[in-house]
Order: sequence, then C-alpha cells, then structure tokens
Amino acid sequence: MSTPSIVAIIPARGGSKGIPGKNIHPLAGKPLIVHTIEQALRSSRVTSTVVTTDDERIAATSRDAGAAVIVRPAVISGDTATSESALIHAVEIMQTQNGSLPDLLVFLQCTSPLRHPDDIDRAIETLLSSGADSLLSVSPSHRFLWTETEGEARSINYDFHHRPRRQDMQPQYAENGSIYVFRPQALLATSNRLSGKIALYKMDEDAAVDIDTPLDLKLAEILLQERHKEAQR
Repeated sequence: MSTPSIVAIIPARGGSKGIPGKNIHPLAGKPLIVHTIEQALRSSRVTSTVVTTDDERIAATSRDAGAAVIVRPAVISGDTATSESALIHAVEIMQTQNGSLPDLLVFLQCTSPLRHPDDIDRAIETLLSSGADSLLSVSPSHRFLWTETEGEARSINYDFHHRPRRQDMQPQYAENGSIYVFRPQALLATSNRLSGKIALYKMDEDAAVDIDTPLDLKLAEILLQERHKEAQR
C-alpha cells in the first residue's frame, strides 16, 4: 500500500497592516513563518510542504527554511482575497505540475504558530480515524457570548436568567485557525476548506493565539519562551 500524499499548504501574503512584514517578523529567534514550516517538515505524515505567497522576501525565507514555493498572482493577494482562493490556486498548480491531486491537504496558518510537535500528525490521524471529510482545529471556550439586535442585547450561548457555573456549561469550542485538513477534490468542488462530515481536533487554549497585532506577537513570544523552559527541565 503506497504512502498517502499529504501536502501542507501555508498561505502568506506580503501585505500586513497591523504588523508590517508580519509573516517574516522575528518571533523567538526566527521569522514567524519558519515556525510553521518547521512544524510541517517535522510531521511524519506530511509528504510535501508548500508556501503560497506574492512576496519575494517571504518566498526566499520559505525556500531557505526548506519549503517549496508557489507564486501567488496579485489578483488573489489583496486585502479582500480569501484563503480559499490561494488554496485553490495552489492545488491547481500542483495538479498541473504533478498530473494528479494529493490525497489530503493540511492548511496551516503561519499566524497561529503555537502548535505542539505532534499536533499536525494527530490532526491528520483524527480525520482518518473518524472517517470525516474535513477537520478544523479548535480551542476550548468558556465565554458568555452576547449579540445586539436593533439596540437590544441578547445572550447567545446561555440563558442569563439562569447563569451556569463555568464547569457546568456544555463544552464549547472556538475555531483557532491553526490546522485544517481536507481533501482537495472537496475544496475544488465547494470552494470551501470545510465540507461533508466535519471533525474537530481539540488543542490547548494557547493555540488560539492568532498574531494580528504587536500585543499578539508579545504574547506568543512569552508562551514560546515558557514552552522552551519546560522542555529544558
């Protein structure tokens, strides 16, 4: 039985308003995107790691770190471009180059670098063992959520008349943007990373750190330093 072809795709645009040059900004001694590239390369299940970008500096950094690079056209690289457009473009390029589609895609956002060494492999195994068509990573959420409609506040995920204790709430999870696993055929058919039967891969709360502001960057730096200290003990 042949080894499944599993491609990790890491989209990384050059434009960033909150942190200029964010995707190659230093974090814990290396460019931000390199954390995710190295995690993908260390995976025992991922057979190829690809960065799709419109930025030559990101491309050079990614190649130096060991990833292949697909140049993304400007039309799908602006502020309003979706991740799906970059994923579809990358898949179509791979299909043209290789004559076939990979068995699975693992979409990794480089702005969510707080993955443990085995998270990618465990996410892939979760999808395969569950028989799911797609998977997203989540972190536990214990927040009381509200919305406002026509000036009136309404509770969403609990009844404020009977406020539950945190430990008594039904488990809820927030999409953390770290890992998605899906089949390329489904992406091309639906233009969506998620379809069919969807599985959850549950991660720690700190995996929900998504680097968008300088404060997020500082928090990620602290958490990575703490992990390094624990690993040295």
